[in-house]
Amino acid sequence: MSSKRLIYLPLGGAGEIGMNCYVYGYGEEGKERLILVDLGVTFPDMDGTPGVDLILPDISWLEARRNQLDAIFITHAHEDHVGAVGHLYEKLGAPIYARAFTANIARGKMAEYGFPDKAVKVVSKWPDTTKAGPFTVGFLPISHSIPESSALVIDTPDGRVIHTGDFKLDETPVVGEAFDPVLWAEVAKPGVKALVCDSTNIFSPVAGRSEISVGPEIESLVAEAKGMVVATTFASNVARVRTLAEAGERAGRSICLMGRAMRRMVEASTETGVLTSFPRVISPEDARELPRDNVMLLVTGSQGERRAASAQLANGKYNGITMKEGDLFLFSSKTIPGNERGVIRIMNQFSEMGVDVVDDAGGRYHVSGHANRPDIIAMHKLVKPQIVVPMHGEHRHLREHVKVAKSNKFQSIVAVNGMIVNLSGNKPTVAGYVETGRTYLDGSVQIGAMDGVVRDRIRMALNGHVLVTVIMDEANEPLGEPWCELRGLAETGRSRSPLIDVLEEDLSQFMGRAGARTLADDDKLEDGLRKIVRQSAQTEIGKKPEVTVVISRLVS
Repeated sequence: MSSKRLIYLPLGGAGEIGMNCYVYGYGEEGKERLILVDLGVTFPDMDGTPGVDLILPDISWLEARRNQLDAIFITHAHEDHVGAVGHLYEKLGAPIYARAFTANIARGKMAEYGFPDKAVKVVSKWPDTTKAGPFTVGFLPISHSIPESSALVIDTPDGRVIHTGDFKLDETPVVGEAFDPVLWAEVAKPGVKALVCDSTNIFSPVAGRSEISVGPEIESLVAEAKGMVVATTFASNVARVRTLAEAGERAGRSICLMGRAMRRMVEASTETGVLTSFPRVISPEDARELPRDNVMLLVTGSQGERRAASAQLANGKYNGITMKEGDLFLFSSKTIPGNERGVIRIMNQFSEMGVDVVDDAGGRYHVSGHANRPDIIAMHKLVKPQIVVPMHGEHRHLREHVKVAKSNKFQSIVAVNGMIVNLSGNKPTVAGYVETGRTYLDGSVQIGAMDGVVRDRIRMALNGHVLVTVIMDEANEPLGEPWCELRGLAETGRSRSPLIDVLEEDLSQFMGRAGARTLADDDKLEDGLRKIVRQSAQTEIGKKPEVTVVISRLVS
């Protein structure tokens, strides 16, 4: 019996939606040759990760084995699959393979960090393949909400694995390649060891709708609008962007793209030949000069992002353009769980202006880019794998996907981030665990989730901050009284005296009764001063603030 094994190890994207990062390996335990599928990001929120710019997968395990990594394959150009390539490439160093549209986006991200275009290699679709160590990998077209999405056909010494990436079964996707069940059946015919499969919409009980179905609804809405029309959707959903633009054009409106991501995606689609036609667009400057009922803006910010064009318009003005009573704002998108607060805030801001806001609550102006439960079952039955491994979903999605697979007599396993799954036997087994987590991009530096930076930021936001300064002379006696600076705290408390006066008085009393050993020892003095501030603040305002103590000692 061979001592070599085929393993699957998610470092992101399994047990969460976003930050996709999946490792496959083949070889003797600990000596496997490795490939990586996708290297994505997820996005922060002000509640849990204030001030953080992006969240990246923790690739420490993979970085320590970079000499075993033969290649990185990117399934498509969504941020949660390609967004981390520029940030993490230097730590891995392996060549990146992607189809033309995805490569165009990836190269733009790499260029921001000074990496050359040649680091990203453009590959053709199936049946072309790429050799990477013991793996042979092909890009099998699949429909999704972004052009040139591909599943990966991964041939290994232990059998064929199909990694679906994000997918839906759409035979009329408007832009991009239609799902081809005949081609997929041919690929599956030799036998498939494992289908590693998207789980996002496993709880949606009805079959997914085609992208082409939203066109007539959008066209009717835009044609009936009286004032200026503004629509937002995912910038990467090039098919939807074109549908919106064409609806505006047919209604006699000039089209203006607003937001860097919106322009970038249309440019990339045109440059790579994915988008062969698109209505003529005008600049924001030209849009300002036209009658409002002759203009349609396509803007970024469908998820309530604070710096995107939608939020800027809701705040009053963007590129010199303002929304007015009687205008129409369309959300041609689904709100991702966790983003509801930001989207509702923007809706209410527009409502206060008298703008009519239309969302997709009725399902008329958006269709999902992910397969629903019946489509996932259809994929299982088409591929007929020995094993189904759910990925791309929260834990509840993965668990439900396993139930669905087993109900149809497929072996399956819940594989979460950090779990090494051995796919070599007749059934999947857990072969071990590795430490996984998140890395935060905070400004221009990467920090670990456990480094304490964000935790301290949250604590300061919740509790406020007090800076205490004390000057000590050569004899270890205080030179004057301690003084405080307060941030984020109420000015007066229970005693109705200024909080700063109460704190400074209590600190002075502490200094007056402190013993010589305490006054001579910075650690003891700092600890005592901190306790006094927290206790006094708790009594006065019911909060224990974060405290920084600065002790300056004069030397002769």
